Amino acid sequence: MHTQKAKDLLTPLRGQSFHFECHRKIACFNRCCAKLRLILTPYDILRIKNRLGISSGAFLDRFTNTLIHEHPRFTMVKLAMQDDAEQRCPFVTEKGCGIYEDRPGACRLYPLGRASAFVEGEGQVREQYFMVNEAHCLGFAEKKGWTLDEWLTDEGLRDYMKINDKWLELVNSPKSLGPEKHLAQKHKMFFMASYNLDKFREFIFKSRFFSLFDVAPARKESLASDDQALLLFAFDWLKFSLFGEKTLSPS
Repeated sequence: MHTQKAKDLLTPLRGQSFHFECHRKIACFNRCCAKLRLILTPYDILRIKNRLGISSGAFLDRFTNTLIHEHPRFTMVKLAMQDDAEQRCPFVTEKGCGIYEDRPGACRLYPLGRASAFVEGEGQVREQYFMVNEAHCLGFAEKKGWTLDEWLTDEGLRDYMKINDKWLELVNSPKSLGPEKHLAQKHKMFFMASYNLDKFREFIFKSRFFSLFDVAPARKESLASDDQALLLFAFDWLKFSLFGEKTLSPS
């Protein structure tokens, strides 16, 4: 959809403030919700599939495409656009986003972009924010002013970033995945634990998992019904199973 050069499209956010507003009366309303290459995070999928009341597997089959070569080591998942001339987002309506309260983190962040990196030993994420200066967007001409902190709070981004950063730390880890003979199985495990949360729940509850690992009874109970707790547990499991980190304790 967007053919602008990166140097024109993305500019560093200066002064930690900007002007922007999007609403139904603006001429470009909904134009940004088409022909997207929107990579979904595990937390995005959790929120949307629960909003729709469907399983993770059903969501993946109906609303996503897998991207094998998007990342050097792991399969990424992107939101599938509608199969029509406009290639609109499957959730956009004439009134706006049909899943607005549970829209993906990237949609919440717009018109900002965020680059983040986890530096080993620092214990915190380094981040840089950018303005996404899309030529078609008229929201920049609106008078509404924001500070970065106000925008992150207003758009409900803090929960998204808190959980997404844990996953990005895992995805961008420089640690080895081990012998090549184990890679195919590890890639399958990464996909299931990251994206197909319902299948991951079945994996840990219908196998010998809890006899092999020491999981506190209260935590085990939460994993049965709390998807967010399950997702965070899945990240711990992936660090253990992919890289051998001591995030879980064998029984």
